Amino acid sequence: MVIRSFAELDAVMAERPPLHPAVAGANDPATLTALADALAAGRIAGAVLAGDAETITRLLPEPLVGKVVIRSARDATEAAALAVAAIRAGEADVLVKGSVDSAAYLRAVVARETGLRASDVLSNVTLAEMPSVPRLIGATDNGIVVKPTLDQKHAILRNALPLFAGLGVAPMRVAAIAASEKVHPSQPATTDAAVLRDEWGTGDGSVLVDGPFGYDVALSPAAAAKKGFAASPVAGQADLILFPSIEAGNATVKAWKLHGQARTASIVMGARMPVLLNSRADGPEQRRLGLLLAAAVLAGQGGRP
Repeated sequence: MVIRSFAELDAVMAERPPLHPAVAGANDPATLTALADALAAGRIAGAVLAGDAETITRLLPEPLVGKVVIRSARDATEAAALAVAAIRAGEADVLVKGSVDSAAYLRAVVARETGLRASDVLSNVTLAEMPSVPRLIGATDNGIVVKPTLDQKHAILRNALPLFAGLGVAPMRVAAIAASEKVHPSQPATTDAAVLRDEWGTGDGSVLVDGPFGYDVALSPAAAAKKGFAASPVAGQADLILFPSIEAGNATVKAWKLHGQARTASIVMGARMPVLLNSRADGPEQRRLGLLLAAAVLAGQGGRP
């Protein structure tokens, strides 16, 4: 089954075992509300909450009482380390960012001896549902890798595969975005896209890449046909947009939210277990949807029935 909306994803994940999140900086009302909602819906069974224990206890929603383990941390660095340690010890299966800053959080994830790194590259994927696109659409990297090299783009695409496998999407159709559909040596985004297309353009059952494409060609079948790409297996029907820079990806995702009425959720890929990296502006719903992405990743990794 190909999952095309967050509602479909929620329904599918309801049939799978509940998650056990570990939260770094759980003294955060939006995160605690999201956990309480997820518990009520049966999407989590409990959680490890690391942070200011006194504040966590005071803010803890009633449904979470007796369902969580609270671990006291003096600062963001210790909170992140405690949450990651819970993952490594098998007490939790998804890492969640609460009130800690992103730098401390990611340092704990990539720590050589105590972290969760599985790939040489950590990358962010944001998944969006919006009225103008008849499926869930992904963007990468819009949060971690500033200006990915060709090798990093390969890693970013490999990182994304478990998420789309968990969504039932095979192959994952990737549009490599550039300012021009023609390859120009002076525009690295176009030359990288051509290499990715040549290496992964025939597909291996899991991923199919084409480009360079403008944004309109990636998502609009009409634009793809008008510009001569009707025969492309990716143009007009991309599942994932690969951006040439963090600025392009970040601005596009924010435009989806602001102008496209998009519901979004984000996840960090390239770690042993799912890692959620929420924006400070994200509310409880986006955090709850992030948990659904984590469940999809675990399914795509083969870690859940």
